[in-house]
Amino acid sequence: MKEFELTMSRLNKCGIRPSTQRVAIMHFLLTHRTHPTVEDVYQGVVPRIPTLSRTTVYNTLRMFSEHHAAQMLTIDDHRICYDGDTHPHVHFFCRECGRVFDFMDKRAPKINKPTDMDGNLVDEAQLYYKGICKDCLAKDEARNQGEQAV
Repeated sequence: MKEFELTMSRLNKCGIRPSTQRVAIMHFLLTHRTHPTVEDVYQGVVPRIPTLSRTTVYNTLRMFSEHHAAQMLTIDDHRICYDGDTHPHVHFFCRECGRVFDFMDKRAPKINKPTDMDGNLVDEAQLYYKGICKDCLAKDEARNQGEQAV
């Protein structure tokens, strides 16, 4: 029940009128800290709402981002993912496995109000690193050791 209250609270706080689809999508974001794509959210929610369309998920996630109910992370031209954790934090994208991780102990840019930077009005800041995660590095190391043993 607490998760439902958190979901409703987030929607109300951000000025988003709740609907069955919006509540389900926000609940998914708040309970799946995997930085899901539109397809991930769709696959996770459609079993409960069989009439849900990918277009509805896409439009809802965009609206959540515009109302600061979720973060939209543009990793590259082909990958956009969403984060229900809206406080400033750093992300890491693994080029090998495609996962996105939170780096909570790294300093993140924080903008409390629109700020002038060299004559530009900045109202949002995101920071993410790209590279190879420790799990993929370990797999590569094990594979390389196996090839050297042959």
